[in-house]
Amino acid sequence: MVRFNYRTLDELKADIAAQCVEIAVQEDLSPLSRPMIIHGKTVPNRIALNPMEGCDGEFDGTPSDLTRRRYERFARGGAGLIWMEACAVKADGRANPRQLMLNEDNLEAYTQLVSDIKRWAVDSGNAEPVVILQLTHSGRYSKPEGKPAAIKAWHNDILDVPTNPGRIITDEELDELIGLYVKSAVLAAKAGFDGVDIKACHKYLISELLGSWNRPGKYGGDFDGRTRFLRTVIRAVKSAVPEDLIIATRINAYDRMKYPFGWGSTAEGEVDLGEIERLAPLLREDGVELIDITGGNPYFTPHMNRPYDGGGYRSSEHQLRGVNDLHRAASAVQKAVPGVPVVASGFSWLREYGANVAAALIENGNCAFAGFGRQSFAYPDFAKDILAGGMDRNKCCVCCSKCTHIMRDSGVCTGCVVRDSATYLPIYRAGREGKPPIDEKRVAEHV
Repeated sequence: MVRFNYRTLDELKADIAAQCVEIAVQEDLSPLSRPMIIHGKTVPNRIALNPMEGCDGEFDGTPSDLTRRRYERFARGGAGLIWMEACAVKADGRANPRQLMLNEDNLEAYTQLVSDIKRWAVDSGNAEPVVILQLTHSGRYSKPEGKPAAIKAWHNDILDVPTNPGRIITDEELDELIGLYVKSAVLAAKAGFDGVDIKACHKYLISELLGSWNRPGKYGGDFDGRTRFLRTVIRAVKSAVPEDLIIATRINAYDRMKYPFGWGSTAEGEVDLGEIERLAPLLREDGVELIDITGGNPYFTPHMNRPYDGGGYRSSEHQLRGVNDLHRAASAVQKAVPGVPVVASGFSWLREYGANVAAALIENGNCAFAGFGRQSFAYPDFAKDILAGGMDRNKCCVCCSKCTHIMRDSGVCTGCVVRDSATYLPIYRAGREGKPPIDEKRVAEHV
């Protein structure tokens, strides 16, 4: 693990060679400006905002003023694909008390938000973006009332903790959950979203099922059993929603977790892309039209899915290893399903050079879109700057992990402490000092 200190693109290229990783870089950023049609909907450019949860909805799951503020900034920022954050399909599967949750009572608020996102984009001189809603159940990371209340796919000797033993979800509960995903997807279509994502990443419920080798019954064990729930949900959603709704999934290509506790992992806990390469064509057959690739577990191995310069622990591996793993996985999936657009991730640690790496990946046919996560918190108009010629390092995310600290300290909201300090620095300081996690009046002043 090193500090990002590249002063030129050539210095980054030299370190890529020194680390023996295969990360392509190019100066021409024009591939990022190309439009693409997905299932009849035009995405105006190849820049995507990966789903970044703000933990700032109302307690009933409705987007708050702070939520709307974030999406206005994103919409005005110019990205062609806005992948909206995790939205729970069931109350006991919320990751925090303020996680978004779409239902009949707040459908109007979501309808207004989608309409506003598109209006904000156009009013700012951008083309209308395609907007995806991520549907989730947080599984072992459920905290619907702010306290750990794990609902696990199965026992995991690596992740299980005595202070949060939780319970194992039954096959019968999973059967019932399928209908809740369908219900949420139908509501998302009514709200005007262009697509829905059946979230299967980062060891939340569906992701954990993918790696539940020891789980008995129809939703565990062999490959067919471990992938059955995800595939069943996708088929059920596909059959219930309007034909033009994009069906997507953000999915772990690997957990990098030792057998029998990990998906896409060797017995030693290294990356094995064989499972995702086998699954991707099946997902295409089930109706998936867009795949967003990620990996690892932000609670256990955060350096794998969001390489950073500072955090709760220091990884023993160079950040370029994590970037390379993510891009290698996206490339493998794009090769496995050439007709399905794949979103790659892992660009934020590269600062302004993330655009150069993204352009090379797209130009070489290794992915269709470049998905930026933390960068959008710090630098919401980065896409507009890329399309105009390049990013400004002085506006980039510095990968300090303070956005994660807020979330862990308070559980109520997160954002960029460094670049958006008027709103988030007071919340960060309060959380660090163990004080009430959020001063609602203070936040309201800056919305």
